[in-house]
Amino acid sequence: MIKYITACAVALLLFGNVSAQNKNEAALQVKISGIIKKMTLEEKIAMLHGNSLFSSAGVKRLGIPELSSDDGPLGVREEIKRFDWNSANWTTDSATFLPNGSAIAATWNPAMANEYGIVIGQEANARNKIVMLAPAFNICRVPLNGRTYEYYSEDPYLNGQLAIQAVKGIQSQHVAACVKHFAANSQEVNRNDINEEIDERALREIYLPAFKAAVQEGNAYTIMSAYNKVNGYWCSENDFLLNKVLKKEWGFKGAVISDWGGVHHTVEAANNGLDIEMGSSGPYDKWYFADPLLAAVKAGQVSEETINDKVRRILWVMYHTSLSDHHPEGSIATAAHGKAAYDIASESIVLLKNDAHLLPLKANVKSIAVIGDNAIRTFALGGFGAGVKAKYEVTALAGIRSRFGQSADIKFAQGYKANYLANRTDEQNAGSDKPDQTLIDEAVSLAKTTDVAILCIGSNREYESEGHDRKTLALPFGEQALVNAVSAVNPNTIIVVMAGAPYDLNEIEKSDHTIIWSWFNGSEAGNALADVLKGIINPSGKMPFTFPVSLNDSPAFALNSYPGENLNTTYKEGILVGYRWYDTKNITPLYCFGYGLSYTNFAYTGLLTNKKQYKLNDKIAVTVNVKNTGAVAGKEIVQLYIKKVNSSVSRADKELKAFKKVTIAPTKTALVSMNINVSDLAYFDDKLKKWVVEPGEYKLMAASSSKDIRQVASFYVR
Repeated sequence: MIKYITACAVALLLFGNVSAQNKNEAALQVKISGIIKKMTLEEKIAMLHGNSLFSSAGVKRLGIPELSSDDGPLGVREEIKRFDWNSANWTTDSATFLPNGSAIAATWNPAMANEYGIVIGQEANARNKIVMLAPAFNICRVPLNGRTYEYYSEDPYLNGQLAIQAVKGIQSQHVAACVKHFAANSQEVNRNDINEEIDERALREIYLPAFKAAVQEGNAYTIMSAYNKVNGYWCSENDFLLNKVLKKEWGFKGAVISDWGGVHHTVEAANNGLDIEMGSSGPYDKWYFADPLLAAVKAGQVSEETINDKVRRILWVMYHTSLSDHHPEGSIATAAHGKAAYDIASESIVLLKNDAHLLPLKANVKSIAVIGDNAIRTFALGGFGAGVKAKYEVTALAGIRSRFGQSADIKFAQGYKANYLANRTDEQNAGSDKPDQTLIDEAVSLAKTTDVAILCIGSNREYESEGHDRKTLALPFGEQALVNAVSAVNPNTIIVVMAGAPYDLNEIEKSDHTIIWSWFNGSEAGNALADVLKGIINPSGKMPFTFPVSLNDSPAFALNSYPGENLNTTYKEGILVGYRWYDTKNITPLYCFGYGLSYTNFAYTGLLTNKKQYKLNDKIAVTVNVKNTGAVAGKEIVQLYIKKVNSSVSRADKELKAFKKVTIAPTKTALVSMNINVSDLAYFDDKLKKWVVEPGEYKLMAASSSKDIRQVASFYVR
């Protein structure tokens, strides 16, 4: 009886909260309608396009402020001048540099994405920015994509879980998240003109789910349309994406903002779902959504009702942000923000190999050679796209000196030159991949004299950049020659790779015994790395994308569908993106999706489901025992994959459907519980235009990575 009364009380409370929210929403819509009635057509149009690089107009006489925005994914960028990209030379705009998108994904921890979002929101408020152009989470289809470092992963479910929490974190501070780039912004080559032919099933199952999650579960206030075309129509005027799917199916209430300069027509964009046009230069009154839109309305090509809907959406965003009650003041570059950056970075670092058990470094290490340009390089700025004027950034060398300097003699050698700039032509960058023998000789001389050599290689923000894709998976700057030379003279060589996307590590994997993967890992990158080397932090990151042995193993290259021909590319692989491709085609990768080691080991036993048969509306409750069999505490990411047995349609070998990161003390066992909705087992039938859950047998796999299946169970759907 008590349980019944409690359940009723909870139900009434939830119903009461929903009812109150509905009343508040209805009242807000009435208020917005009243404001729109007072506005002239010209005032409405002015709100629909930029009036500077990062703002669109308000209506001063009605108390409507400008809608201000700012980049993005790595932190709040420095203040620039209102009408050009030059620095405004403020002294108060130094911010926290946060780990890049693929680093956040490597944590496999939605709580870290939420921490990221809270910091972004608080620092945006300190700078009076209303819309933050983040997070970015396009699917990593092409390993060479110049913006892979900004994005999360190759898996729609992992992307969605992280996106939800990043959005919630940002918007908890009354700042609008602008999720991007909608949709399928998979390459930088020809990004402004490329038409991507993607079947609806692949769109629905791979490229759209994370956006849907961000909208429906994260309640994202704004979304950015991508530069590219999808199935013949630019994303900024794509009726299927913006009107049918986003606004009607998903119930998106906020505003669609174009990527900068990503609008091509007035009437088509206005009628097909774009709400705000943004760009990089004036004259602003000549933009597609300025005087030409006013003329289109007067000519009857665009209805004033359509204009009112766009204004309504913008005002709705404002009443949740700049015009909201109890708006937080914000704070910037605080110690707490630095701690958040450290937490994310420390959970993102991936231990790829530790065959000699060199890590964590022992206390008897008395001399360390730190080698490589990346040991002294910072990553907050560089290349095209958003950067951060970081208040501080701890380099790898600084972090190692901080943690080991009192007990070991630490010396540095550059090892290689990173002579590559994103704004140069290929001809100007020619030769940047050649080894510098003088620097290699200096590094070798140093490495011969020390107990340990730590080689900091990888890429940087110039080499991985918006606006271009890489030409190859090969390590840049002649780094392989440096690795070979140093490893030959110091048997205790640790390879630390700092990058945001897959590279060719075949030779290093074959020849070297200790490999760590770090990222463009924020203000606290060096400290987090050093703490992993020392064992203060037990590495718990896992790869958010597959590393192919060869570029031609990757689906877009295997099927010759990148970068396309005549500004057109067909996604021939369909739903087989990332590990779905490698597993289904039985192609062995260098490092698989979800791979990462620890300083301890974990044993899985007792995988169970709460039932053996399920109906369509059921929830599958899963439990598995995970024991830490080692001597130190560690964090394991338990991954649940599902496989349909004898499917009647083409499906991937398996798909990630749940995951959980758990901390387990040495020798202890954790009972790990997760739920999967039966409805989430559906595939999209592009003939029937609906989601279908196949009846029959399914296999459930508890795994430490997509290739390391520890336990298997079966269940049935009726």
